[in-house]
Amino acid sequence: MDSCLTVEREIEKVLSKFGGLHDHGVDTLDTYITTLENLKKELNEASPDSEVQVTQSMVLNQTGHRILEAAGRMGQEHKDLHSTVSKVGKMIDRNFVSEFSAVFTESSFENEQAQELLNEIVCEHFLRQGKLEIAEALNKEANLNLDPMQMEPFLELHRILGALKRRTLQPALSWTAANRDKLEMQGSCLEFKLHRLQFIELVSQGPESQSQILQYARNFARFADRHSRDIQVLMGSLLYIRQGIENSPYAFLLDPINWEEICDVFTRDACALMGMSVESPLSVSIRAGCKALPPLLNIRQVMQQRQVSGVWTSKDELPVEIDLGAEHRYHSIFACPILRQQSTEHNPPVRLICGHVISRDALHKLASGNKVKCPYCPVEQNPDDAKVVVF
Repeated sequence: MDSCLTVEREIEKVLSKFGGLHDHGVDTLDTYITTLENLKKELNEASPDSEVQVTQSMVLNQTGHRILEAAGRMGQEHKDLHSTVSKVGKMIDRNFVSEFSAVFTESSFENEQAQELLNEIVCEHFLRQGKLEIAEALNKEANLNLDPMQMEPFLELHRILGALKRRTLQPALSWTAANRDKLEMQGSCLEFKLHRLQFIELVSQGPESQSQILQYARNFARFADRHSRDIQVLMGSLLYIRQGIENSPYAFLLDPINWEEICDVFTRDACALMGMSVESPLSVSIRAGCKALPPLLNIRQVMQQRQVSGVWTSKDELPVEIDLGAEHRYHSIFACPILRQQSTEHNPPVRLICGHVISRDALHKLASGNKVKCPYCPVEQNPDDAKVVVF
């Protein structure tokens, strides 16, 4: 991401300089064209037999010199622009590496099972994006043989999302009614927000919908315990139904952001109901890979320069710790304070009787016979008394 921002700044410099050169060139040319047209008009108005006046000759010569100087300056500015454009190319070469073979294993997707899994992830991504024709073509050409029942939830998801983007609430309301029990079990407020939007739409229609509004307000009875404050606000908006709530203190109810929010809430709850993540696994993997590649390439370059390439012997583990940010933390991670390594299934964290936690490998290295001394306190204990910690 930092590389993209760096290149973007260079491109902005080029665009800014190009825009300035264009505006300056147009203004300069317009000025000299106007001057020459005035001189031409003045000469045409004079008698054919009359001589050119001294003043006219001086103005013409001066204008010619100024035009030549301006053309020279514009040419130099054009050369400077080429120099700025070439810097963009150099910046791209400096910040982006096209050869990534040093940091990936070519055999990762050689077996058929891995290839099939990758194709399924790509197909699911297209389904999530609503690219149904592409997903079906991939399913057919890659011989994935996905069950139509697997694709149906995605079709329904995008059908409802499309209706919400058109500000049509009925498909989403029907879906929430059919899945009400499951949504309530996961603490969803989707159904209330849909009824809230529908109520606001009715109120915005004016006094002629008053009886329909009061009838629809009965839908809020089930939500009185959890959303009493929001319901009070909705009822208060009825006081301004004649003058229009857009001209009242309740104008915030008409904010378009409410429709954007309902799309996000529906997507999150629907994916949770289907046991899927909100984001596509392919998108998450690509974003994480883009963050991880620069430090991996840097450490690889340092290892090659210092001729210690044997340090990174396995592509299945990283030579350095890479922080992908809080959005990519899906479970607790323990790093041994002694060996500075993350715990694994073969090297789990263990709790000493004194309460301090280290890795099993560190415990074995610190152990001397049937005794081990805690590296953080003077308590001695038997290594067999250490308990495996499961996060």
